[in-house]
Amino acid sequence: MRHLMSPLDFTPAELDNLFDLAGDIEHNMPKYAHACEGKKLAACFYEPSTRTRLSFESAMLNLGGQVLGFSDANSSSASKGESVSDTIRVISCFADICAMRHPKEGAPMVAASHSSIPVINAGDGGHQHPTQTLTDLLTIRSLKGRLRDFTIGLCGDLKFGRTVHSLIHALVRYPGVRFIFISPEELRVPDYITEMLQEKGVSYEEVIRLEESMPNLDLLYMTRVQKERFFNEEDYVRLKDFYILNKDKMALAKPDMLVLHPLPRVNEISVEVDSDPRAAYFKQVQYGVYVRMALILTLLDIQV
Repeated sequence: MRHLMSPLDFTPAELDNLFDLAGDIEHNMPKYAHACEGKKLAACFYEPSTRTRLSFESAMLNLGGQVLGFSDANSSSASKGESVSDTIRVISCFADICAMRHPKEGAPMVAASHSSIPVINAGDGGHQHPTQTLTDLLTIRSLKGRLRDFTIGLCGDLKFGRTVHSLIHALVRYPGVRFIFISPEELRVPDYITEMLQEKGVSYEEVIRLEESMPNLDLLYMTRVQKERFFNEEDYVRLKDFYILNKDKMALAKPDMLVLHPLPRVNEISVEVDSDPRAAYFKQVQYGVYVRMALILTLLDIQV
């Protein structure tokens, strides 16, 4: 039995197989319509989610399976004080696979260590968000045709952004990837990440202004400033509008640069950018369904 706690749990070769499967699903959906008949996914979400939770549910329903679970810790026995380890033992009696989001870092790992079914980390605090990373990688590979030899700018909240941290760790395994970190001083990428990049000899730079980096980027990964990660309202209000991507900034970019965003967006990408063919963030959502379908099949060891 296998779990997914981090995008690094899969080797690059295994990721290639996963993405090949996701690509086949994209183009042959009817072929997979009954693959998980009789199987159940438990979606255990201890904090709010729209895309990730519904993407998992959609993925399982597309495979012919069923879904159960909760979308708020207050509607689970956690509100009565039940531990994650006890909850997963109970869930293991009801379902065949579990996707868990939790505000505490490491909670899905605790669940996995007590589970008799595969557990997928659907986000744990500011730590990891591996299925978003798989979605990002599939989107890049599908639209760029490769996962190597490009410059990616990561912009916004690089301190608390778990999607950013996961994506950096995943991309350093591919040759020729260069990073430009675009953030205010207060939201810079953590030291442990830059130290890791230095140790691996990976090229990166840190800048404050988005405009100066735009002409050099093959990919721009925008993130929102996350109100829920701040300890005081004043800091959030001061930083929330630090970067806003609009048509003027897009005019500085390469004709084939792609804009990604894990969503939800607040106002860091102007709606006027949505009509730009380089805006790929809603395509990203669709790729998220395909990759989660492929992941469910892989962890349940179902061949189609």
